[in-house]
Amino acid sequence: MLRGLLDRLYAAGFALAALALVTIAGLVLVQVLGRVIDKTLLALGQEPVGIAITSLSELGGFLFVGAVFLALAGTLRAGGHVRVTLLIHSVPAPFARLLSVVALLLALGLCGFALYSAGVQAWDSWAFNAVSFGMAKFPLWIPQAVMVLGLMLFWIALLDELIVLLSGSSPAFQRAEDGKGIQDGH
Repeated sequence: MLRGLLDRLYAAGFALAALALVTIAGLVLVQVLGRVIDKTLLALGQEPVGIAITSLSELGGFLFVGAVFLALAGTLRAGGHVRVTLLIHSVPAPFARLLSVVALLLALGLCGFALYSAGVQAWDSWAFNAVSFGMAKFPLWIPQAVMVLGLMLFWIALLDELIVLLSGSSPAFQRAEDGKGIQDGH
């Protein structure tokens, strides 16, 4: 039951990340089409319509950051994060397992620190009504909260993988790497 809930959480992060990327593509498409329409109208001697998305680069940046952070957990479980396997390949399997535990513990600590820091920053932005610097004033706590959500999902995924590893099973990232032909300590 918990496994299904966690898997759905990771999949939701992936889905939201994909939605953010599709939104970026849609906004850029509208901006480009607006320019094409305006240039065409000017070439025909007509007044341009002026289709433009205010602060597109800033909004796109926020969406991109959201996509990156929301995809962290699912990418970990899919074996998509860069890991230094050269060292792990060169040691016996029990020691390789220990190295993986240490790496996950360090990652948990770093992610926990990033989660705390991002959470404090988002809270401060909300408390002080901080807005972005662009022409369109976006409340900064919104993209920061998405970043916090992504880091929280990543922290949960790291803890999940650590618990699986400590229970004697292979974590999802290891199974994914094995499926790609990447062997860990074997």
